[in-house]
Amino acid sequence: MSTRDFIEKDYYGALGVPQDADATAIKKAYRQLARDLHPDKNPNNAEAEARFKEVSEAYDVLSDPKRRGEYDEARRLFGAGGAGARAGFPGGGGFPGGGQTFDFGDLFGAAGGPRGAGGAAGAGGLGDILGGLFGGAAGGARARSQAASGPARGQDVETEATLSFEEAVLGVTVPLRMQSPGSCQTCAGSGAKPGTSPHTCPVCQGAGVTSRSQGAFAFSEPCRNCRGSGQVVDDPCPTCSGSGITSQTRTITVRIPAGVKDGQRIRLPGKGAPGRRGGPAGDLFVVVHVAEHPLFGRKGEDLTLHVPITFAEAALGTTLTVPTLDGSVSLKVPAGTASGRTLRVRGRGVPGKGRAGDLLVTVEIAVPVRLTPAQRKVVEALAEEMDEDPRPQITAAVRPGGEG
Repeated sequence: MSTRDFIEKDYYGALGVPQDADATAIKKAYRQLARDLHPDKNPNNAEAEARFKEVSEAYDVLSDPKRRGEYDEARRLFGAGGAGARAGFPGGGGFPGGGQTFDFGDLFGAAGGPRGAGGAAGAGGLGDILGGLFGGAAGGARARSQAASGPARGQDVETEATLSFEEAVLGVTVPLRMQSPGSCQTCAGSGAKPGTSPHTCPVCQGAGVTSRSQGAFAFSEPCRNCRGSGQVVDDPCPTCSGSGITSQTRTITVRIPAGVKDGQRIRLPGKGAPGRRGGPAGDLFVVVHVAEHPLFGRKGEDLTLHVPITFAEAALGTTLTVPTLDGSVSLKVPAGTASGRTLRVRGRGVPGKGRAGDLLVTVEIAVPVRLTPAQRKVVEALAEEMDEDPRPQITAAVRPGGEG
């Protein structure tokens, strides 16, 4: 949507609603017109098709509160139908009594030129007003080109690291070898062949933007000759083809903190790709993959461990020596411990900034698969002593007719 459309087109008239119509009235009017003018209902009718496009465009603007506000403001400033824009004042009357036409060069150039008797000091001109209304196309292009020609931050880089269970829990320093964009070492990032250097673009004079006029409006856009950089390379570097950037392999040493989890993404500021034209480097993101441990598991900041014990140890109690990631520890199992009970060893889990996690030891009673005759007699004697039948009999239900 151009600025001229906002000034010259009467969207309220296209929908047949007053300027103070609410959203419901605008929607209702559009739906009625859209049904009547739809191309399916009016085949091979160029006039109906044109009107359908007109009311659709009007509804697109008036149904959006922000765009409707911009449209209303533009028409308030320049007058409905663009008459004020053509003559210089709302209504198209020009200067009173003089029959003069208003100079749009003064109107839009007030922001950058000196203030005369007719211009208030400090006023930005209507060019600034339009810049605010219509997104500041000229200023935006200039800002983008300045950003392109000035220092640019390097790209963020992502890589992966696979750690053992112990390394992830306790922390480790690892070397990472990776490929990422970097400043060309042949031309030092200038993009020019060694012995030569870039020169100022003759089209934009190093500004990175060019301006063009379209009627009463001026537009700025990135210079096509230098692609917004403000400099031209006549003899490109053979290594980077004039871009100033090459793909490089490098090795950096990274400290992985203790307690990282599988799939965690670690950010290392300033360890990414180098910046361009003196800009800061990007960030490095390391995605961690943690291998499983044959004994230990992890539950948040706690480590988990399953330890088998005998029936006698569970019944009478015992003291076990259980492993940890950095040694071993003694664990007292109370008498009468049931299978599946979890005992806690405080501070022997995952290290943390505050208190470390715990080691959670789950004891499981190991039942022997086969018993010697002597062991069997002992178990039967124990069962008899505890009033338990070591060989329970299963009584089958007797079916009618004597079948069991």
